[in-house]
Amino acid sequence: RSPQSTRSCSNGVQQKMSDPQLFDAEFEKLVSELTEQDFTDPVLADALTRLQEVLNYNAPGGKRNRGLSVIGSLRELISPSEVGPDEVHRALLVGWCIELLQAFFLVADDIMDASVTRRGQPCWYKKHGIGLDAINDAFLLEGSIYRLLRRHCRGQPYYVHLLELFTETSFQTELGQALDLMTAPPHKIDLNRFTMERYKAIVKYKTAFYSFYLPVAAAMYMAGIENETEHQNAKTILLEMGEFFQIQTCYGRSDAESVERVKALYDTLEMPIRYHQHEEESYRRLQKLIQLHAKNLPHAVFLNFAKKIYKRNK
Repeated sequence: RSPQSTRSCSNGVQQKMSDPQLFDAEFEKLVSELTEQDFTDPVLADALTRLQEVLNYNAPGGKRNRGLSVIGSLRELISPSEVGPDEVHRALLVGWCIELLQAFFLVADDIMDASVTRRGQPCWYKKHGIGLDAINDAFLLEGSIYRLLRRHCRGQPYYVHLLELFTETSFQTELGQALDLMTAPPHKIDLNRFTMERYKAIVKYKTAFYSFYLPVAAAMYMAGIENETEHQNAKTILLEMGEFFQIQTCYGRSDAESVERVKALYDTLEMPIRYHQHEEESYRRLQKLIQLHAKNLPHAVFLNFAKKIYKRNK
């Protein structure tokens, strides 16, 4: 469904804005709200300047798939007549809350993994003068989520559902991170821990819940869908997508020599062929899951997500 929103141009003509454009505009507003409008105590000026820097450096710059999936899913779940300006605004804001959650995880994860770059720029903790102060900056990102939800959604019937969804998803992700850290501690590799069962558990808890289930579940609650069975059905479908998504991105060494050696090994083992076979199998499995579990939900909610991660040859 085509999003309906307009803005006035200098010549007075109304121009439609796409959801990504609306999403970007919303970020500027929330940064202003968090750092300028809410606090009047002058002693907080330095801390709020820091929060502004943290937000601007760490929240934008990604693909925004998670955040945009909230408004995209909501448009599929309710009729166009029900998607007014207020609903669009709140969906965009909840989408940014998911992007802030992602930023919170990534700032902390980069410290734990001793990463050097993120999204083509130095990791936040690697910037001059930041260091381990980035730990508190991660907390600021997380705290911003609940400040925004309280301000914009507290009067909505789904407010408590969103709070529980974000807190539960955060805990699941942190458990997944704990599994990941224990499976491959630095300088102490135990290959006995590298099992398929452990790998799938890490993918499910560290990535799939917050990247796939969270955006759609948030949209479902905002659309008035509270039925636990429907949420469980959506979760079954979305976690399958999450597992496949992580297979696309998993490799743990970044130096050029290691990458070349692994690429050569991949070719020797015919991994590209095996990967495409797995992709087709996963996509077929996904289609079956949608048919089985999405009887009362629009299939487009899941198919739109699938288009972003399955690069199949048609």
